[in-house]
Amino acid sequence: MKPVKVGICGLGTVGGGTFNVLTKNAKEIARRAGREIIIEQVTLRRPNPAVDTTGVKTTADVFEVVNNPDIDIIVELIGGYTIAKDVVMSAIENGKHVVTANKALIAVYGEEIFAAAEAKGVSVTYEAAVAGGIPIIKAIREGLAANRINWLAGIINGTGNFILTEMRDKGRDFADVLAEAQALGYAEADPTFDVEGIDAAHKLTILSSIAYGIPLQFQHCYTEGISKVAPEDVEYAEELGYRIKHLGISRRTDRGIDLRVHPTMIPEHRPIAKVDGVLNAVTVNGDAVGDTLYVGAGAGAGPTASAVVADIIDLARTMDAPASASVNHLAFDTIDDVRVLPIEQVETAYYLRIQVQDRTGVLASIATILSQREINIEALIQKEGPEDDALAQIIILTHRVEEQKMDEAIAAIETLDSTHGKVTRIRVEHLD
Repeated sequence: MKPVKVGICGLGTVGGGTFNVLTKNAKEIARRAGREIIIEQVTLRRPNPAVDTTGVKTTADVFEVVNNPDIDIIVELIGGYTIAKDVVMSAIENGKHVVTANKALIAVYGEEIFAAAEAKGVSVTYEAAVAGGIPIIKAIREGLAANRINWLAGIINGTGNFILTEMRDKGRDFADVLAEAQALGYAEADPTFDVEGIDAAHKLTILSSIAYGIPLQFQHCYTEGISKVAPEDVEYAEELGYRIKHLGISRRTDRGIDLRVHPTMIPEHRPIAKVDGVLNAVTVNGDAVGDTLYVGAGAGAGPTASAVVADIIDLARTMDAPASASVNHLAFDTIDDVRVLPIEQVETAYYLRIQVQDRTGVLASIATILSQREINIEALIQKEGPEDDALAQIIILTHRVEEQKMDEAIAAIETLDSTHGKVTRIRVEHLD
C-alpha cells in the first residue's frame, strides 16, 4: 500500500512530541498501520530545540501545509478557536482527513466541523483532545459500545489535581500552590482555563456526547473552579472520610443529562479519589460492564503525542475503505437531542461549612431552615474556635437534594444574625 503523508500544523510541545514519535517509532507504526507514514511538511514559526526537522519540508505558512496536494492527513496542533478552525475547515474542504488535539475547538465547533467532514467523506479524529495519553474516547466509543452508559466522572485537568493534592498533603493554600504550579510549568501564566474549570468543561462536553449520543453542548455545561476551596475544607473532608477533587461529572437521568464541573467531595475509598498529582482519571459506568477506571498522564509531549499518532494510525488503516465503514464522529448513527439540566435542577448531596456565633439556638435555627426545604442531614460536626473567639464552625453533610432547594436554604442561613460571612458549599458525589 502506498505511504500515507502527514502535514503537522504546529510544532510546539505536542507537535514536537508527535513529530518525534512518528520518526522514532516509524517501523513499529508502519507494522501497525500496514503502510508507511511519512511526515511530508510541518509548520514551523520558531525553532523547537526538541525536534530535528532535517529532511522535512518546513514553512511558516500553515495554509501552505493545508493546501499541499501531496498530504493525506492534516494534524492540527495549533490550539484555540480562530486559526485552528480555519485550518480544519480548509483541510476538510480540500478532502483531507484531520487529526486534532484541540478540545476547545471540538467542544464549541464540533457539530459544524463534523457535518462538513461527513459531507466531504473524510474523518476528523480527536482522541488527544481529552485526557492526553489515556485512550478514553476509544474506550467509550468502541470498547464500551455494547453498554448503555449511565454516568461518568473524571479528573480531566492535571493542574487542578496537582493543586488539590498539594493542599491535602501539605496543608497549603490555593494561591501558594498555584504559584508553584506556574513555576513548574503545570499552569499557564493566566491559569483561568485550568483552575476555573473551563478546560475540564470542554473535555466533559466531548465525553458526554460520545457516551450518550447527544449534541455537543458546551454552552450548557455548569462550570465552577477551585479557587475558593480552603485548606480547612480539605481537612474537614478528610475527617469525614472524603477527598476533594475537581471533577467533571455527567449523568443520564429521566429528566435530562447532568453536565457539570466543580469541586467535589468523593469517598476516600473510591479508586479515583486516590489519583493524585498531575495525573488524569476517568470513571465510566456502563449497564453491562459496571464501573471502569482509566488513569494516566493527561498532558505533556509524549502522552498527548501517543494519542495523536494512534489517530493517525487508525486513519491510515481505514482511509481507503468507504466512508460508511468508519465510526461516526460521535459514535452514534443517530443523535438524540436530550436536554442538559440547568444546575438548579441537578440533585446531589452537599457539604456545608457555616461560620456562626457560638451561642445557644444557632444549630436549631439552621436545622429548621434545612428541614423546611426537605433537606436531611447525614452528618454534623461543630468546631469550636479559640477560647477568645466567639465564632464556631458548623460542618454539615446532607443527603441528596435538588440544587434549587439548597440555594434557598443557603440564602436563608446567610440572613441569620448568628451567621458570619458566606456559607461554603461543596457538592458531594458517592459515584454509584
